[in-house]
Formats: sequence, C-alpha cells, structure tokens
Amino acid sequence: MESHHKLSLVVPCYNEGDYIYRNLQEVIRTLKKFDIRHEIVVVDDGSTDNTLSEAKEAENGNLKVVGYAENRGKGNALKFGVQHCIGDFISFADADLDIHPYQLMTLMRCMEENNADIVIGSKWHRDSKVDYPLKRRLLSLGYRLLIKMLFGLKVKDTQGGFKLLKRECAAIIMPKIVVKKFAFDLEMLVVANKYGFKIAEAPITLKRLFKNSTVGFGSVKNILQDTLAIAYRLYWLKWYDKEDGLSGRK
Repeated sequence: MESHHKLSLVVPCYNEGDYIYRNLQEVIRTLKKFDIRHEIVVVDDGSTDNTLSEAKEAENGNLKVVGYAENRGKGNALKFGVQHCIGDFISFADADLDIHPYQLMTLMRCMEENNADIVIGSKWHRDSKVDYPLKRRLLSLGYRLLIKMLFGLKVKDTQGGFKLLKRECAAIIMPKIVVKKFAFDLEMLVVANKYGFKIAEAPITLKRLFKNSTVGFGSVKNILQDTLAIAYRLYWLKWYDKEDGLSGRK
C-alpha cells in the first residue's frame, strides 16, 4: 500500500465514555507510526453517557467525530461512518481496542499480497492468537456450517469486526446493506461475494475476547433471524441485484 494513498479508520462507539478518550489517543499514536496518510472517523451511535464529549476532546487534524442522537446499532454506525470517509482504503475497528490498531499493518500486507478487495481479521486463521471460550467456539462452528450451506462463502470468520476494504468495494457494498445490528458483517461479505470481490483472511491477536460477555438465547435468535433474512433478500427478493446510485454496477 503506497504512502500517497489514504486510509480511513471508522470507530463506532456506544456508551464508552469511561475509556474512549484514552483509547482514541492510543489509536492516534499508533497510526502516526504508519507510512500512510490517514484519518480516524469516530461515530457516536446515540450514546446516553459522556462518550460524545470525551471523543470530541480527542479531536485533531486526523480525527473527527460524527454521530446521531438515537442508538441504531453498530452496523448503522459503520455505514454512517463510511459516508464521512475520504480514504482510498477503509477500515473498521472497535472502540474497546480488543484488537489493537497496530494490527492494521497485517491487514494491509495481506491485501497487497493477495490482491484482495476485502481483508478480514479472522479469529480462525491458523496464525491467530485468540482466547476463545469453548461455548463460543461451538456456537461459531455451528454458525460457520450454516453460513457455508446458505451462501457458499469460503470464509471461516464472517463475524470479525476488524476489516479493511478498498474504497471502490465499499461504495458498491454499503448502500445495499440492510442489517443494522446482529449480522451486518455477514451481509457485507455476502454482497461482496455476489459481486465478485476477492476476500482474504488475516491473522489477529485478541487478548480479552468475550471477557465480560455472555451469549444468550436472545442473541442467538436475533443473529439467526438476520441471517435467514439475508438469504431471503438474496434468493427470493433479489434485493442485491438492484442498481444503486454510487456505481454503475449491479
């Protein structure tokens, strides 16, 4: 990735006022070390705490804060953030820095080496270092089998939130995405696959994965509903065949 190109990093956040300023400072310090021009786009997804004011404290020439008043889900925040990006490459990273932004270099190298349009930071890559609880491993394995059966995706980790996309790829994919919460990442990859974009997976290191989280029946139900809805739009409604205003492609 040549230095005259520009990278846009989108960071969605919701009620993360306790640490958002500190984490954004870490992101700023990290990206300054990269040999590439960059911007950081922070999206406040309708936080009800002091996230917005704390994020604005971190604003500088390379970081800008955007958002809206009502919480609409991470997928919506990412779509909104992309609309404010001007980079040749667009990346997503969570505000809690479970995946440290220095690992963006791994994604960039993977994109160059594989001539890929999208690179996913994959928990299931053979070189990844992830503390992954057994329950989550079993649920993830079952979900992977379902995804392969429904969509034929040759991707091991469809839910990884750490991604890098070429701008022309994002311009075609993003307007077609409907899911705002539970299966946003999957829908992005389904649309990318349909339009022939090349997807690659890169190794990541996660040290605190799911430390304080639990997976309940409600979460599983919502993810399955969104997944089946994507299949319905793909095969029955032909939703993703519709042309959009950002590109000449279908």
